[in-house]
Amino acid sequence: PAIKAVLRVEERVAPSDAAVFLTGESGTGKEVLADLIHSLSQRGRGPLVKVNCAALPRELIESELFGAVKGAYTGAHSDREGLFRQAEDGSILLDEITEMPLETQSKLLRVLQDKQYRPVGGKTTHQANCRIIASTNHHTEDALRQGKLRTDLYYRISTVTIHLPPLRERREDIMPLASSFLK
Repeated sequence: PAIKAVLRVEERVAPSDAAVFLTGESGTGKEVLADLIHSLSQRGRGPLVKVNCAALPRELIESELFGAVKGAYTGAHSDREGLFRQAEDGSILLDEITEMPLETQSKLLRVLQDKQYRPVGGKTTHQANCRIIASTNHHTEDALRQGKLRTDLYYRISTVTIHLPPLRERREDIMPLASSFLK
């Protein structure tokens, strides 16, 4: 019943272009659900770019997301296309968004509000043409209280929030999952 409720919400939100915020413990299937939402959306033929925000170095996260122009920083020997550009006409999954630095969260908020971004060191603004799916394994209230997630960004990314319950709360799924893994 818990997963059926999740899938009912997913079926309603997938065709829209609304931002989706997925919450749940590690291993609950947030990335699988993001794949499903993307594949059933109008953007399903476009790319789904997955970004592990916790794995990106703090000093490079902006250039990874938005790109950079040659000479923008030491080591930028050529223009670099960002992940938002790679996700054009598709979706971008910002996994573990609560691990993103607050400065970058504020720039992401601008992308959500204005649908535009500027590469690091660039003067030209680009249109952001992708659906945003974000996820976290932290309790949202804790992340907000601890300052790991900006409140204004949370309201923008949580147009639709889907919580994936852990397997211990849906024991009836154990056997079907085990059978699937065995096959």
